[in-house]
Amino acid sequence: MSQQEGFGAGFVAGAIFGGVVGGVLGTVLASRSLKKSEKPLRDSESNLTLNESQMETARRSLEDKIAQLNSAIDDVRQQLEPVNGNRIDHKD
Repeated sequence: MSQQEGFGAGFVAGAIFGGVVGGVLGTVLASRSLKKSEKPLRDSESNLTLNESQMETARRSLEDKIAQLNSAIDDVRQQLEPVNGNRIDHKD
């Protein structure tokens, strides 16, 4: 029984330690990546605005992509139903 208790304590300690190390490493790598990708904006780029037709085009594009994602999710659900043995209801 003591081995199981030791395993549980070790598992929790390892998960906490891994989370801390992963968080620090992720933060450092993300900040390096951000610094490399930053470039100074010219005055003309800092004042960009979208006109209404560009906004409408972007909105339609996003709606199409959302519809594609919903369709893909429905397809995966249908494929997983026989595996799970039950029906997954989708609420809108």
